[in-house]
Amino acid sequence: MKISNETKVGSLTSIAIVLLILGFNFLKGNSFSSKATHYYAVFGNTQGIAISNPVIINGNQIGTVVSIDGGRDMRRIVVGINITKAVDIPTNSVAVINPSLLGTTAFEIKLDSLPTTTLYKSGDTLATRASAGMLDDALQKVDPVLKQVKTTLGTLDTLLRGFTKVLDASTQDNIRGTMASLNKTMASLAQSASSVQTMLNAQSGSIAKTMDNVSSFTGTLAKNNDKLSETMANLDKASENFSRLDFQQALTTVDSTLNELKIAVKKINSEDGTIGKLLNNASLYNNLNATSNKINLLLDDIRVHPKRYVSISVFGKKTKDAPLDVPTPDTLNAPYLRK
Repeated sequence: MKISNETKVGSLTSIAIVLLILGFNFLKGNSFSSKATHYYAVFGNTQGIAISNPVIINGNQIGTVVSIDGGRDMRRIVVGINITKAVDIPTNSVAVINPSLLGTTAFEIKLDSLPTTTLYKSGDTLATRASAGMLDDALQKVDPVLKQVKTTLGTLDTLLRGFTKVLDASTQDNIRGTMASLNKTMASLAQSASSVQTMLNAQSGSIAKTMDNVSSFTGTLAKNNDKLSETMANLDKASENFSRLDFQQALTTVDSTLNELKIAVKKINSEDGTIGKLLNNASLYNNLNATSNKINLLLDDIRVHPKRYVSISVFGKKTKDAPLDVPTPDTLNAPYLRK
């Protein structure tokens, strides 16, 4: 089924009209929810309040102004409000219009400090109080200050008159000299401040470079954030594993090992065991020395009289020379034990 262009244009126009009506009602502050409660307040001067202006309790917007009707004489202006939030309004509350130079005029409901269980119902008229306006409020706050300033100025004038009578000509000259010195001092301070400013300007390049370095360093840290997180996780795991170690058992094992080592060293130092006898008894050293002496003497004898031990000739005879009793000259420094 083909839809004609006229049908499409008519549908879009209807939708646009409905959206326009809904938007207009929304801007007027009309609520589309049936849960909104309605209240009224009567003022002699609305001070510029308009439809859709906010309704406020303790700084929180709870609704909007939906109607303003002053009749033909405009002496009693009835302001209608919609409350869209579920709030209780006690009967001892007061409605006030607060104008603002920089913002929107607000319809404010001020709660009394004394609590009450009696509440306004939807459709009731709230009690009102005329606002003095921002200028009147400011003047009321400034008036006591002005009175205090006036009193202070009178006291200061009396003090200055008495001070003028006390000062003589020489004292006035001294004061003039002091003021002149003070002016010179202030000029010197201004010159010093200029010098300091020049020095700071000269250092601004170094400070800028330092800030660039700091920014680069923080950027590097941000880029390596994952690596740093992984490193911290590894350190956390290592510290957790380290905390799980049984140090008491390890110390007990080390102490037991040291005791056993102490007992072994004690046995080695004594002559009871085999190692103790080898280390502490000189007989083994003497026997080894004597054996070495005999081996060296035998080797010298074999070198000097080889035929005594090995016959290398078919027709030769073994030598019948007496064996060596004294080392040969090339082995005089050998560790022989002489009788």
